[in-house]
Amino acid sequence: MFNPFNIALIILGTLVFWAILIFNGFVRLKNRAREAWSDIEVQLKRRFDLIPNLLETVKGYAAHESGVFERVTEARTAAITVGKSGGIKQAAEAENILSGALKTLFAVSENYPELKANANFLELQRELSDTENKIQASRRFYNTTVRDLNTKAESFPSSVIAGIFKFKQMEFFDIDDQPAAKDPVKVAF
Repeated sequence: MFNPFNIALIILGTLVFWAILIFNGFVRLKNRAREAWSDIEVQLKRRFDLIPNLLETVKGYAAHESGVFERVTEARTAAITVGKSGGIKQAAEAENILSGALKTLFAVSENYPELKANANFLELQRELSDTENKIQASRRFYNTTVRDLNTKAESFPSSVIAGIFKFKQMEFFDIDDQPAAKDPVKVAF
């Protein structure tokens, strides 16, 4: 009953079953990371769509602030372009530049009481704030999934399966390399 062939067959079956479980875990984490990245892209698109409306509303009150409008427009264009063709690190950098430009725009709006009381501006500001919160939540979900995937890819014995099936580590969506993104917005008139 327990001859060496049966024992070898049981061990081999156990190893194959273990490899399948590990492989499926990698596939699940990779798909979760893709889903999380897609969630980020959806929220970024929503923000990209809100920005022109916000700029038009502010322009009506603060026409002489054209430099701020240009920086926001350029940052938005760069973020859209990088989002379509760049990697995660480049997308994170572009998004952080855009966030800084938007902070400057809102700081400028503080100098215009009529603008701050405008219902359209207030609604756009609320929607943009809501979108920023959703982007942050999506980033956290993405980074958590990437962390889990990277940990599994580095941990033994699952690292063996990762190497065999070429599961690669993914990049985090963060601002570690952009110290300017961590600084408060400075507005000078």
